[in-house]
Amino acid sequence: MDILLACVKYFVDLGPAVMLPIVIFIVALILGQSFGKALKCGLSIGIGFIGIGLVIGLMLSNLAPAAKAMSANFGLSMNVIDIGWPGAAPMTWASSIALVAIPIAILVNIIMLTLRMTRVVNIDIWNIWHFAFTGAIINIATGSYALGVLGVALHAAYAYKIGDWFAPVTEEYFGLEGIAMPHGDSGWFAPISVPVNWLLDRIPIIRDIDINLEHFQKFGALGDPSIMGGVLGVIIGILAGYDLRGILTLGVQMAAVIILMPQVVKHIMAGLMPVSETAKSVLKKRFKNSTFYIGLDCALLLGDPSVVAASLLFIPITIFIAAIVPGNQILPFGDLPTIGFFIALAVGVHKGNLFRTLITGIIVMFMAIWISNQMIGLHTILGENAGQISAGVSQVASLDQGGSPITYILSQIMHNTDMGGLLIIGISYIFCIICTWVWHRNQIAKTTKSSHEIPSSE
Repeated sequence: MDILLACVKYFVDLGPAVMLPIVIFIVALILGQSFGKALKCGLSIGIGFIGIGLVIGLMLSNLAPAAKAMSANFGLSMNVIDIGWPGAAPMTWASSIALVAIPIAILVNIIMLTLRMTRVVNIDIWNIWHFAFTGAIINIATGSYALGVLGVALHAAYAYKIGDWFAPVTEEYFGLEGIAMPHGDSGWFAPISVPVNWLLDRIPIIRDIDINLEHFQKFGALGDPSIMGGVLGVIIGILAGYDLRGILTLGVQMAAVIILMPQVVKHIMAGLMPVSETAKSVLKKRFKNSTFYIGLDCALLLGDPSVVAASLLFIPITIFIAAIVPGNQILPFGDLPTIGFFIALAVGVHKGNLFRTLITGIIVMFMAIWISNQMIGLHTILGENAGQISAGVSQVASLDQGGSPITYILSQIMHNTDMGGLLIIGISYIFCIICTWVWHRNQIAKTTKSSHEIPSSE
């Protein structure tokens, strides 16, 4: 057993850029692809993830200092640093729950597929860390390993349903046919966008506001995504108090980000699509009249310029929100450059409308910052247990999973310390889930009706 766990840990420690190509290579061989084609698919995905890592690294190394300077300029004093998912993921993988999280998540997926409770075939092994984080926090809060394992299973099941519900958005808006996003980050954000969209559709004047990057194309070169990225970078540089050189440098760097991100995503798609098509073909033969989706990392959605643009807009907005959240101790930092992961599916729900995305995002970031403050103590213990911070020396937090309503609700249900917070977050979030379920059924009904309509021959 110890040898098996050591092998799992070694595999996880390879990181997504190595782990996912290996998984795709093995899956492609199982599906009957030749060795050469399977190897090419795996390497293409690896190249894409290396590229995404480089672009995100460019954002992290340049936007994080700008965010810190912005906070200093506006006189914000917060004593807990947001370590972001780059800090939270290693802490999670070092926990005792993480070693069983992968087999548990895979088992939940198989059971749900067998019982036809989901159509998502998840191969995004790396991001099982989101489910593991929930289990690790519950384990720390309750002292029960069994409840921690239950937390992993519940989060996994919810993520697969999120993949089902938003698969039409992934296909129709992002053009990723047969792909779903059972992601523990974009996943918990997306349901909040559904009631927001419904409400805005019913407010006169407001419902007609559509700020979409496609609309800027009528301005010619000024509407080009690179120029939009450059302008946003310049604005962030000004707010950070940079000198002219720093402002212009940041502008060019963000123009590069908004152009390079779609290019590196293309490599992932080049490796994924042959495997996806083969998988769908095999599954359709095995399960007649059934549709399946391949579950992947929402990094694929960062190929959309609107997602990148909204991500850049949210950097100053999130800092302003942090300044007004009651009792906030957390300085947004590590997760700022990757806010695109938070809002990706919401951009699709809003069909690229940045105005609506900003409204949804403001609600979610307020919620995430408030929740992450409640999770500081447990998050810090997770870091101490992983040996990544010294006990009693400092505290840590993250807006990513530390601000997840799923983790907060499940941990509070199993070990309640704040009934008021649980009721407010729980009721509002469950309302969003119910709205999403109804919205999804309506979407499916419309699609079914459309597919059965036969044009008249007259």
